[in-house]
Amino acid sequence: MIPIIKPLMTWVLITLYFIFAFSIQSANGGFEQSRKIADKATISTDLWPLPPHGPNALPNKKVIYIGEDLRNGGILGVGQGVNEAAAAIGWKVDVLDMGTNDSKRPAIFKKAFDMKPDGIILGGMDGMANTQFLTSFKEAHIPIVGWHTAPFPGPLKGTPIAVNITTDSLEVARAAAHFAIADSKGTASAVIFTDSRFEIALKKSNAMAEILRACKQCTVLEIQDIALDKAGRLMPDVTTMLLDKYGEKWEYALGINDLYFDHAIMSLVMKGCSPNGKPFNISAGDGSPSAFLRIQNASYQSATVPEPLIFHGWQLIDELNRLLHGLPPSGYITPPHIVTRKNIWPKAEIVKIFDPQNGYRNNYLDSWKKAAKK
Repeated sequence: MIPIIKPLMTWVLITLYFIFAFSIQSANGGFEQSRKIADKATISTDLWPLPPHGPNALPNKKVIYIGEDLRNGGILGVGQGVNEAAAAIGWKVDVLDMGTNDSKRPAIFKKAFDMKPDGIILGGMDGMANTQFLTSFKEAHIPIVGWHTAPFPGPLKGTPIAVNITTDSLEVARAAAHFAIADSKGTASAVIFTDSRFEIALKKSNAMAEILRACKQCTVLEIQDIALDKAGRLMPDVTTMLLDKYGEKWEYALGINDLYFDHAIMSLVMKGCSPNGKPFNISAGDGSPSAFLRIQNASYQSATVPEPLIFHGWQLIDELNRLLHGLPPSGYITPPHIVTRKNIWPKAEIVKIFDPQNGYRNNYLDSWKKAAKK
C-alpha cells in the first residue's frame, strides 16, 4: 500500500500548491485591477479629454436656471458655471430658486414659462418627479437640459429633458471602492455610509459593497443608513459606536457624500484617532470645500471624488446651443477624478471648488467661434 500512498500524497500536495498559487494570483490580479483603476482616476486633469466641437453660438438667447435649492453647494457651483459660460457665449441668464419647497413648485415653473426663455436648465432637481411641470415648455418647443436630474448622464427618457449632465454616479462609486482596495493593497475592511431615501445613493453604496466583497481579503464590516439631513445629529454617536465595536478592524469609511465626515471628526478626535490614520475616509462624490481642506492638511480624510461643477455649467450652455440649432446632445461625459493627498493643489492655494485644467473653456469658446480666454 505504501508505494501507492506516497505518489498519491505527492499528487495531493502538488494539487494543493497550485490551488493556493492560483488563489494568490487571483487575489493579486484583483488588487492589480483596483490599482490600475485608481491610478487612472488620479491622473492630472490636464489629460482629460475635451468635449467635441459643436455649432457656432446663436446670438442673444435668454436662459433660466432653476435650482432645486441654491443653498446646496453643488447646485450653486453649477449655477456659477452657467453664468460664466452664458456671459462668454453672449446670452442672458435668470436664476430661480425652488428652495426645495413643493408648495412653490407650480408657481416657480409658471413664472419661468411666463418669462419666455429660449431654454431651461434644471439644477439638482429630480427630473421624473417634476415632469408634470415641464409639459408647457415641451409644447412651446423650449429645450430643457439638467444637472443631476437623474443618476446617470444622457437623455432622460419619459421626460422632456433632452440631456442630463453628471459624472456617471456608479463610476464614481466604483472609483472610490477601487481606491480603498488599492490603498490597502487588497485588504481593506470598511464601513459604508449611505442614504436609502435616494435611489442613486443606494446604487452607489451597493456598487461599493459589491466591489469590496469581490476582493478576497477585503471586508464590508457594515452599511450604515444615515439620512444626509440628519448626519450632523447622528454621525458623532454612530462614529463612536463603530470605533468601540470594531476598533483597529475599521480601516476605511466610504461615504456617498463628504457630509458624513464633516460630522465624524469630533468623535475621531475624542477617541484618539490619528488625523492621518485609520479609519481612512473616502467620499464617493461631492468635493466640498471642507473635504478639500481636510485632504490638504492630511486631517481625517484621504480622498473624495468631486464633480467639476463649473465645467458642467459650461457644458449645459453648450448642450442648449446644440439643441437650439436642432442638433443632438454632444454625448460627452466627464470621467471620475479622485482627489487625494498626493494630487491635490498646493496647501498654499485655498481652492473651494474642483475645476479641471484641461482647457475646456477655450475649447468651448473656439467651438462657439468666440475669442479665447488668455
